[in-house]
Amino acid sequence: MKRFAAVVAYDGTDFFGFQVQPDRRTVQGSLEEALAKIHKEEVRTDAAGRTDTGVHGFGQVIAFNSGLERLSPETMKDALNANLPDDIYVRKVYEVPREFSPRFHAKKRIYHYYILNAPEPDLFKKRYTWWFPYEIDIELIRKGASFLLGEHDFAAFRTGRDDRTTIRTITNIRVLRTRKSIVLIRVEGISFLRRMVRNIVGTLVRVGSGNLHPEAVKTILESKDRSMLPSSAPAQGLVLYKVLFDEFET
Repeated sequence: MKRFAAVVAYDGTDFFGFQVQPDRRTVQGSLEEALAKIHKEEVRTDAAGRTDTGVHGFGQVIAFNSGLERLSPETMKDALNANLPDDIYVRKVYEVPREFSPRFHAKKRIYHYYILNAPEPDLFKKRYTWWFPYEIDIELIRKGASFLLGEHDFAAFRTGRDDRTTIRTITNIRVLRTRKSIVLIRVEGISFLRRMVRNIVGTLVRVGSGNLHPEAVKTILESKDRSMLPSSAPAQGLVLYKVLFDEFET
């Protein structure tokens, strides 16, 4: 029995999130359907993260066991891509130790959020950016983001039911204009609560547009009160960009 890890990219627009749901089209469900065709039996997958409906992946990582001893990682990659829909693509496949878990062995998760900061919408970027037509001061966003760095109780940035501890560590937040009209907010940490990154981005954009003072981010964080958040950023601008492991390079 072999165990493989696969680095997966997907356009999340037409999926009801990553995790398998009955009678819903999901990324995990599509991957397991492809694996079932290859193996002629049910194959379960583990993932590094569970993205919400409409959220995209570039560096999602899954792992699964395979009884097809003859298949190399490259052959498994080709077999998966031959059986997957057009909005999912397996970028890399590695053979990993039997105990490997993409969830528990992840050293860092990196999310990218893309904002189209322009007076007019761009229909060709609509699926992958948040159109925000008002002026954004990225220096103000950086000041607001500085209060989120390190280990904190992020209860105020959690959405919905999540029984896990709300103590989380953000190691870095970078904000830059990648080109004239695109603002990128890159959030790095070990793990995140449900919709935490989108809630962070929504708050920071309000800071950047002048609707919140940068110090308000600290106030919201310390309140531990979800009702203090001004808004959440929409799903389509968010990408699970990369997950880092000791076992291999994604």
